[in-house]
Amino acid sequence: MNTWTADPVPTVPTAERGGPLVVHDTATHGPVTPEPVDGRARMYVCGITPYDATHMGHAATYVTFDLVNRVWRDAGLEVLYVQNVTDVDEPLLERADRDGVHWEDLAAREIDLFRQDMEALRVLPPDHYVGAVEGIPDNVTAVTKLLDDGVAYHVPVPDEEQTVPGAERSDVYLDLSTQPTFGAVSGWTREQMMAVFADRGGDPDRQGKRDPFDPLLWRAGRVGEPHWDGGPLGQGRPGWHIECSTIAQRYLGPGFDVQGGGDDLVFPHHEMSAVEGTALQDGAPFAQAYVHQAMVGLDGEKMSKSKGNLVLVSRQRAAGVDPMALRLVLLGQHYRRSWEWTDELLHRAEERLSRWRAAASVARAADAEPDAQDLDVVREVRRHLADDLDSPAALLAVDRWAAAVLERGTGSLLVPTAVDALLGVLLTEEAA
Repeated sequence: MNTWTADPVPTVPTAERGGPLVVHDTATHGPVTPEPVDGRARMYVCGITPYDATHMGHAATYVTFDLVNRVWRDAGLEVLYVQNVTDVDEPLLERADRDGVHWEDLAAREIDLFRQDMEALRVLPPDHYVGAVEGIPDNVTAVTKLLDDGVAYHVPVPDEEQTVPGAERSDVYLDLSTQPTFGAVSGWTREQMMAVFADRGGDPDRQGKRDPFDPLLWRAGRVGEPHWDGGPLGQGRPGWHIECSTIAQRYLGPGFDVQGGGDDLVFPHHEMSAVEGTALQDGAPFAQAYVHQAMVGLDGEKMSKSKGNLVLVSRQRAAGVDPMALRLVLLGQHYRRSWEWTDELLHRAEERLSRWRAAASVARAADAEPDAQDLDVVREVRRHLADDLDSPAALLAVDRWAAAVLERGTGSLLVPTAVDALLGVLLTEEAA
């Protein structure tokens, strides 16, 4: 699947480098310093299910992990970044049926809009942008392996459900009783898991499962549903979690540095994809750290497609809002704290962007050599970002630089370059 384009990331011209990056690991409930091997950092971030446009909750997630990417690059690391697209799943099929469009057309339209939104927000593209449908051959291989290893099992398709020609009369599930790492990512009790499992794509009441939480690996093709050749599994399609397990395994290998996504993915998605990945890798850890973006709300509720309470990036752009102001709204909130979108936040971000651009214009005209204050600002931005992505504190450091430049009437381009490279905010007038 095609990814999107991005401006080159400038090198910050200082003798020092940033990093190392420390992040909060959901699995251990504490700080972790990922340790990339051979100078290459590996990151997997769960992508969209493309049944609606990108809202600010999505944007917050991808800007957060864009910061991870930029901090690593500034530390001198090569970054291998992988993102999936769940381009076949129940929510997509249900929305397409509701709107009377083909599910593939709906997915293609929303994926294209997502790419445009990411480009506008200056989110660096993944090296591999992989659709769930593209990964089906790997899923077939993976599920077959789990069956052969005796850790997966068949559950009969209910008698009242019709399967397509070439489909088996059974679905395949992972037997969690064989997986000692289950629960290690979320740390949740079974009661906590049960409270959300059905609402988040699980099927705890499915007859024939050995455990209510056993995740679906392969769904036999039903009449009226999309399906593919599963070889020994018959016609069907993969379960949700296995797509990420196999995509991460193919492109990143075991023990990659960061698994990322919104905190609504902690359970079941990241829990299950990690368990399945560990099973496929014969016990090797799936990821070093699990990093999660807190939810973004609107009018007292979590912003979500299912609720329809959305502030869409594309609509903001169409209304003439500068994408860099949108990015500054997102950077102004720490990724681990939930927050609510308000027009006041946007207004403040627009004012901040105007001040920064005015200061950058002064610095561009002066073209002075960087001084000790400039170097201190860059050090402070780097320090805050390396400390669990403390972007709000980094923005305050740039605020102080802008105020000083506007007061002195002179400055250098070192800080605007660092703002571009580290924060992803372009301060030229052409970006307006």
